Amino acid sequence: MTTQAWAAVVVFTVAYVLIATERVPRVAAALGGAAAMVLIGATDGEHAFFDTETGVDWNVVFLLLGMMIIVGVLRQTGLFEYLAVWCAKRARGRPFAVMTMLVLLTAVASAALDNVTTVLLVAPVTLLVCERLGVAPIPFLLAEAMASNIGGTATLIGDPPNIIIASRADLSFTDFLVNLAPVVVALMAVFVALTWFLFGRSMRYDAERARRVMALEEREAISDPRLLRRSLVVLGAVLVGFTLHSTFHLEPSVVALLGAGAAVLVSRLSADSYLDDVEWETLVFFMGLFVMVGALVNLGVVERLASAATEAVGDRYLLASTGLLFGSAVISGIVDNIPYVATVAPLVGDLVSASDGSAQARSLWWALALGADLGGNATAVGASANVVITGIAARNGHPISFWQFTKYGSIVAAVTVTLSWPYLWLRYFVLGG
Repeated sequence: MTTQAWAAVVVFTVAYVLIATERVPRVAAALGGAAAMVLIGATDGEHAFFDTETGVDWNVVFLLLGMMIIVGVLRQTGLFEYLAVWCAKRARGRPFAVMTMLVLLTAVASAALDNVTTVLLVAPVTLLVCERLGVAPIPFLLAEAMASNIGGTATLIGDPPNIIIASRADLSFTDFLVNLAPVVVALMAVFVALTWFLFGRSMRYDAERARRVMALEEREAISDPRLLRRSLVVLGAVLVGFTLHSTFHLEPSVVALLGAGAAVLVSRLSADSYLDDVEWETLVFFMGLFVMVGALVNLGVVERLASAATEAVGDRYLLASTGLLFGSAVISGIVDNIPYVATVAPLVGDLVSASDGSAQARSLWWALALGADLGGNATAVGASANVVITGIAARNGHPISFWQFTKYGSIVAAVTVTLSWPYLWLRYFVLGG
């Protein structure tokens, strides 16, 4: 590699260490790293702001902004308080039962929508449930972030890397559902059991709090029924737009912004009331992170690593699939999985297109999806949903440190990725797909 490429690696490493150790605020570390990349010539304004492969992914940023505004409008209706009481009552005030309900809800919703939208909707409910039950919300938020990444793996729209893979490989919504949903269902069953060992054993049932929760009437939480009806219509239209975005030739970010505009229009609320819910620090952190990773892509650092790996395995598809699965999991835990998949997908496409089109060759796409999506659980910056959930937690007075997330996320990532390998081997190399 060139001297400039090595310098970029050093800048990224220093910024990542600062983010991980939290010696400085993560936004400062990300922006400082992005600025350093510009100063050493690893990127520039054209690449950082206008290049779809090496710059800020504005689709992700504006998707988040749009959904944050919609959530801000919904918060004014009392919907989240209603859902919090409803969940707590159905679980009879038992914390682990509540966690299981919210985890399964998050996984299913992430498959139907996308994981970032889901955590934006579920996190406010979780904070209110935990307040009612008098339990710490951090274990719940951690479990939901990880469940969103697992559940989102099942469909084309569930996790942003899947959209990139589908575009490169010309795969349909049904392709993802048929090939990945079976293993995701099994992984979710394992994950629920894991949450008991990681979090559930330390939870304590408070009979008095449970009694008070059961006495609550959830309908009384709805403060503005008229706005609620209007907002739910807008949200429903946004969800339909997400599902059919390829048919309408609209990016999910455009759908989210249109929904945000409609929600603001029908609500007639003051700007402060819904803009207060926008996680500005999270959006800025994403921008800095995208610029840093994009600089490595721009200099060919990531491509060089990926090319070396693909050349090493050649047409040995089981070895290639295994390398992609575990390699993608490791790298996605270090850098955000969106720019990683955007870089590696063309290389996988070359391998698959040069093959005989067998199920073994096509398994490389599913290995990449599973590795990147599930590996994103390893750290707080591995997936977009993780960054969003930690931002919401910090904003509400429950900061989740990088190492606190990694302590649990690395276990979940290791278990789920390892269990995915027998599935790939059995389905595509033993049964032939």
